[in-house]
Amino acid sequence: MSGEFAGRRSAGRSRWAQTDHRAADGDTTPAPAPAERARQGTVKTGTLLAALAAPASMGVSGPSLALPEAARALGVGPAAAAWLMTAFGLGMAVGTPLLSATAGRRHGPAGVVRASAVLVVLGALLVLLAPNLPLAVAGRALEAAGSAGLNVAAFQLAGRDRSGRTPGVVAIGSAVGGTAGLFVGAAAAGAFGWRAALVLPLLCLPFLRPVLRLASGSPTPGDDTSRTAGKRTGPPLDILRDRRFLAATGLMLALSTVNFFLLYAAPRRVTALTGWSAVETGAASSVAALAGALLSWQLVRAAPGLGPARLRVVLVLGSAGALVLAVTAPWAAAVLIGSGASALVTAGGQGLLTGAATGGLPPARHGLAIGLFNLAFLIGVAAGPALAAFADQTVQFI
Repeated sequence: MSGEFAGRRSAGRSRWAQTDHRAADGDTTPAPAPAERARQGTVKTGTLLAALAAPASMGVSGPSLALPEAARALGVGPAAAAWLMTAFGLGMAVGTPLLSATAGRRHGPAGVVRASAVLVVLGALLVLLAPNLPLAVAGRALEAAGSAGLNVAAFQLAGRDRSGRTPGVVAIGSAVGGTAGLFVGAAAAGAFGWRAALVLPLLCLPFLRPVLRLASGSPTPGDDTSRTAGKRTGPPLDILRDRRFLAATGLMLALSTVNFFLLYAAPRRVTALTGWSAVETGAASSVAALAGALLSWQLVRAAPGLGPARLRVVLVLGSAGALVLAVTAPWAAAVLIGSGASALVTAGGQGLLTGAATGGLPPARHGLAIGLFNLAFLIGVAAGPALAAFADQTVQFI
């Protein structure tokens, strides 16, 4: 009894001393609750990774308004100059599995970030110095491969948060970057010349150091994966046989294809319905898409209450409804609402489906699975505009 009493008295003195010490220091602020700290960490991490992914997305839309000037400067026609955008989509599609399978397996997300940054810089230098279109296109392809790697690394790191919130923030940042790229590219071209609009992925460079610290440091909030994720070798047959992965990836491909179909088709319908100039149409279309991307956070917040099955229904119906509205509505406002709705479900789906794609896989396969998942998204980036161009030539509704 005496020993027990002495132990309690000692513990009491210890607690009193700690309390007195905090009071002496004037620190009476209660420590944040664990849940609050986790939320703060999620927002901070998601914002950082979104800042890494956004410039990569700017590379997709940034050159749009600068293409006529680029065509004149390079002495080619508008159709040939369009390869400056096509090459970026192809480069991203190739770079995603390549960097995931090489640098990602051996060095994890940090290796992907380093290799991707080198490709972005080399590609940008080639674009800035290229005397002709073929070299400029080659530079854009290198830039795109690096941008794809940065996008993959951002989602790999965000995927450590199994709640889906961090990937959701990154997806929103990526969508915002793609939307803002139209105006950032136009402003850069006006201030520094058309080549500046083709090297917007360089804006990722200020964020490389903190992202590398994150990649090699402690896990992100909610992390339940191994730090060896993505390093296992071997073909991804187990991933391709996983039903949850296939369902999530197939849905992401459909959402992405519809979204980038409308990214090109909806502005043309708005112009046909209103007679607005390209700048006016671009401004209205970008605002609609940006609003949808930002509102997708509400979908991310509502997802836990919806559950996986109802979430998929919401994504499918939202994308299909957006497509029908944008291509059939006789009013420009309705077309813009359809475009914004597509951006909403695509940005929200990209974040939420990342977790669904890896949910049935062991942690060591998450890195490669996320790379393949993002490859499906990028296939939609390339397929959407191609389908829009085909529809424009065969079905005159755009």
